Amino acid sequence: MTTSVTVQTIYHCSLERAFKTPMLCDVAKVHTGFGVMPKVTHCTDDESWGKPGGSKKVFVAKSPTFKGGESSVDKVIVRIENQYWKIEVSDFKSWMLGFSKFVGEWRTTEIKENTILITYTYTLHADIIWLYPLNWLFTHTFWRIYMKRVLENVRKMAYGNEPYMYQ
Repeated sequence: MTTSVTVQTIYHCSLERAFKTPMLCDVAKVHTGFGVMPKVTHCTDDESWGKPGGSKKVFVAKSPTFKGGESSVDKVIVRIENQYWKIEVSDFKSWMLGFSKFVGEWRTTEIKENTILITYTYTLHADIIWLYPLNWLFTHTFWRIYMKRVLENVRKMAYGNEPYMYQ
Protein backbone atom coordinates (compact mmCIF):
# COMPACT_ATOMS: atom_id res chain seq x y z
CA MET A 1 0.00 0.00 0.00
CA THR A 2 1.11 3.54 -0.64
CA THR A 3 -0.27 6.65 0.97
CA SER A 4 0.71 10.20 0.06
CA VAL A 5 0.47 13.62 1.61
CA THR A 6 1.19 16.99 -0.01
CA VAL A 7 1.76 20.36 1.64
CA GLN A 8 2.33 23.68 -0.08
CA THR A 9 3.67 27.07 0.85
CA ILE A 10 5.16 30.19 -0.72
CA TYR A 11 8.80 31.18 -0.21
CA HIS A 12 9.94 34.73 -0.84
CA CYS A 13 13.50 34.12 -2.03
CA SER A 14 15.29 33.26 -5.23
CA LEU A 15 14.25 30.18 -7.17
CA GLU A 16 17.74 28.75 -6.71
CA ARG A 17 17.55 29.07 -2.89
CA ALA A 18 14.08 27.51 -2.79
CA PHE A 19 15.26 24.62 -4.95
CA LYS A 20 18.71 23.87 -3.50
CA THR A 21 18.32 24.56 0.22
CA PRO A 22 16.34 21.45 1.30
CA MET A 23 18.68 18.99 -0.44
CA LEU A 24 22.09 20.63 -0.56
CA CYS A 25 22.32 22.28 2.88
CA ASP A 26 22.93 20.57 6.22
CA VAL A 27 20.12 18.01 6.60
CA ALA A 28 20.52 18.16 10.40
CA LYS A 29 19.04 21.68 10.21
CA VAL A 30 16.15 20.45 8.02
CA HIS A 31 15.14 17.35 10.01
CA THR A 32 15.32 18.59 13.60
CA GLY A 33 13.07 15.91 15.10
CA PHE A 34 9.52 15.95 16.36
CA GLY A 35 7.77 13.63 18.82
CA VAL A 36 8.91 10.08 18.07
CA MET A 37 10.81 11.29 14.98
CA PRO A 38 14.48 11.65 16.00
CA LYS A 39 16.58 14.54 14.76
CA VAL A 40 19.19 13.93 12.10
CA THR A 41 22.73 14.36 13.45
CA HIS A 42 24.90 13.85 10.37
CA CYS A 43 25.46 11.91 7.15
CA THR A 44 28.29 9.79 5.77
CA ASP A 45 29.15 8.28 2.39
CA ASP A 46 27.68 11.43 0.85
CA GLU A 47 30.27 12.26 -1.82
CA SER A 48 27.72 11.73 -4.62
CA TRP A 49 24.77 13.42 -2.88
CA GLY A 50 22.84 15.95 -4.92
CA LYS A 51 23.31 14.16 -8.23
CA PRO A 52 20.83 11.63 -9.70
CA GLY A 53 21.88 8.21 -8.44
CA GLY A 54 23.74 9.79 -5.51
CA SER A 55 23.17 8.62 -1.96
CA LYS A 56 24.09 9.18 1.66
CA LYS A 57 23.76 7.31 4.95
CA VAL A 58 21.69 9.25 7.49
CA PHE A 59 22.37 9.13 11.24
CA VAL A 60 19.93 10.24 13.92
CA ALA A 61 19.92 10.97 17.65
CA LYS A 62 18.46 8.64 20.24
CA SER A 63 14.68 8.82 20.55
CA PRO A 64 11.88 6.94 22.33
CA THR A 65 11.67 4.59 19.31
CA PHE A 66 15.33 4.33 18.19
CA LYS A 67 18.66 3.77 19.94
CA GLY A 68 20.37 6.37 17.74
CA GLY A 69 22.98 5.90 15.02
CA GLU A 70 22.60 4.96 11.39
CA SER A 71 18.96 5.26 10.41
CA SER A 72 18.52 4.96 6.65
CA VAL A 73 19.91 5.63 3.20
CA ASP A 74 18.73 8.57 1.10
CA LYS A 75 19.00 8.36 -2.70
CA VAL A 76 18.49 11.04 -5.34
CA ILE A 77 16.17 9.60 -7.99
CA VAL A 78 15.52 12.75 -10.08
CA ARG A 79 16.97 16.25 -10.12
CA ILE A 80 15.59 18.77 -12.61
CA GLU A 81 17.44 21.99 -11.91
CA ASN A 82 15.36 24.71 -10.22
CA GLN A 83 12.19 22.62 -10.67
CA TYR A 84 12.03 19.20 -9.06
CA TRP A 85 13.71 16.72 -6.74
CA LYS A 86 12.65 13.14 -6.13
CA ILE A 87 14.40 11.20 -3.39
CA GLU A 88 13.96 7.81 -1.76
CA VAL A 89 14.52 7.07 1.92
CA SER A 90 14.99 3.34 2.51
CA ASP A 91 17.19 0.68 4.10
CA PHE A 92 15.71 1.55 7.51
CA LYS A 93 17.80 0.36 10.46
CA SER A 94 14.82 0.24 12.82
CA TRP A 95 11.21 -0.84 12.49
CA MET A 96 9.17 1.93 10.87
CA LEU A 97 5.54 0.87 11.46
CA GLY A 98 5.79 -1.54 8.54
CA PHE A 99 6.94 1.10 6.05
CA SER A 100 9.51 -0.15 3.54
CA LYS A 101 10.46 3.19 1.97
CA PHE A 102 9.48 6.84 1.71
CA VAL A 103 9.58 8.74 -1.58
CA GLY A 104 9.86 12.51 -1.25
CA GLU A 105 9.23 15.09 -3.94
CA TRP A 106 10.11 18.79 -3.79
CA ARG A 107 8.71 20.94 -6.60
CA THR A 108 9.52 24.64 -7.04
CA THR A 109 7.34 26.82 -9.27
CA GLU A 110 8.32 30.44 -9.82
CA ILE A 111 5.17 32.56 -9.62
CA LYS A 112 7.13 35.78 -10.03
CA GLU A 113 10.62 36.88 -9.08
CA ASN A 114 11.33 35.90 -5.45
CA THR A 115 7.88 34.31 -5.06
CA ILE A 116 8.19 30.55 -5.26
CA LEU A 117 5.44 27.98 -4.77
CA ILE A 118 6.78 24.94 -2.94
CA THR A 119 4.87 21.68 -3.40
CA TYR A 120 6.24 19.06 -1.00
CA THR A 121 4.92 15.50 -1.32
CA TYR A 122 5.80 12.29 0.49
CA THR A 123 4.58 8.85 -0.50
CA LEU A 124 5.02 6.23 2.20
CA HIS A 125 5.18 2.60 1.09
CA ALA A 126 3.92 -0.08 3.50
CA ASP A 127 4.12 -3.85 3.26
CA ILE A 128 2.15 -5.24 6.22
CA ILE A 129 -1.55 -5.35 5.35
CA TRP A 130 -2.88 -5.38 8.91
CA LEU A 131 -0.96 -2.14 9.60
CA TYR A 132 -2.48 -0.24 6.64
CA PRO A 133 -5.02 1.68 8.77
CA LEU A 134 -2.23 2.78 11.15
CA ASN A 135 0.01 3.65 8.17
CA TRP A 136 -2.71 5.83 6.65
CA LEU A 137 -3.41 7.56 9.99
CA PHE A 138 0.32 8.15 10.63
CA THR A 139 0.83 9.63 7.15
CA HIS A 140 -2.17 11.96 7.24
CA THR A 141 -1.69 13.22 10.80
CA PHE A 142 1.83 12.97 12.24
CA TRP A 143 3.74 12.98 8.94
CA ARG A 144 1.76 15.97 7.60
CA ILE A 145 2.61 17.95 10.74
CA TYR A 146 6.25 16.91 10.46
CA MET A 147 6.38 18.02 6.79
CA LYS A 148 5.07 21.46 7.73
CA ARG A 149 7.86 21.76 10.30
CA VAL A 150 10.40 20.81 7.62
CA LEU A 151 8.98 23.50 5.30
CA GLU A 152 9.54 26.12 8.01
CA ASN A 153 13.08 24.90 8.75
CA VAL A 154 13.93 25.11 5.05
CA ARG A 155 12.30 28.56 4.80
CA LYS A 156 14.57 29.89 7.59
CA MET A 157 17.62 28.38 5.93
CA ALA A 158 16.72 29.73 2.47
CA TYR A 159 16.07 33.23 3.82
CA GLY A 160 19.29 33.09 5.86
CA ASN A 161 21.40 32.03 2.85
CA GLU A 162 22.53 28.84 4.58
CA PRO A 163 25.67 27.56 2.83
CA TYR A 164 25.36 24.57 0.52
CA MET A 165 27.28 21.47 1.59
CA TYR A 166 26.87 19.70 -1.76
CA GLN A 167 26.61 20.61 -5.43
